[in-house]
Amino acid sequence: MSDRDADLTQLRAWVQAARRLVVFTGAGVSAESGIPTFRDALTGLWARFDPEQLATEAAFRADPSMVWRWYAERRAAIAAAQPNAAHRAIAALEGRGPRVSVVTQNIDGLHARAGSHEVLELHGNILRVKCLEGCGNPERIEPAFDWRADPREPPPCPRCGAPLRPDVVWFGELLPPDVFSRAERAALRCDLMLVVGTSALVHPAAGLPLLARQAGARIAVVNPQDTPIDALADHVLRGSAATVLPELLR
Repeated sequence: MSDRDADLTQLRAWVQAARRLVVFTGAGVSAESGIPTFRDALTGLWARFDPEQLATEAAFRADPSMVWRWYAERRAAIAAAQPNAAHRAIAALEGRGPRVSVVTQNIDGLHARAGSHEVLELHGNILRVKCLEGCGNPERIEPAFDWRADPREPPPCPRCGAPLRPDVVWFGELLPPDVFSRAERAALRCDLMLVVGTSALVHPAAGLPLLARQAGARIAVVNPQDTPIDALADHVLRGSAATVLPELLR
């Protein structure tokens, strides 16, 4: 038996024994559905922009139409993407034993579309919008309101008339406190954390594996490249998420 096969066998046993499992995912999982990373998406007409020219509240207030168009283009590409084998393997695991929490840095909603139920979206979701001035989710304000059908760039909030903005975390903004608090609790309570497709460089999200380790959980990394979390991990499996996870979680 090769070292990799031995690692897979050991990890499968840990997955089967776990009562609470956290799958922490990053851009590498989305990339396998054809979704470019944030910076890789700056092509064509957008290539001349620095990300911080498009992904800050100040940029949106200065030129809401331009920023809205950039996100509308990304939103259309993401809406056309499909969950890949990694998303499906994670979702299928939910019905087979441990309580599974998915904590993701991705904003594409693909985990939920694959069938995962407990998904904590640390950086928001590009397929949703919210009021710039804090009224909240427009569908909750006015259930019949359809911002997608409004040709204005951006559409106004149905309550206060302020611009609607993408429901994502921009540079300089804090993670949603309720979502991050739930992610911390999941990390503290889990037996095993799978860290999949993330460079684990963006804080505070990148601190979750350390939190899980300090609470006694085992850590396994699935990534084609080295990551800062490797030194913390009990096992590291090199390879793409869509290849490794179906094999690991079957």
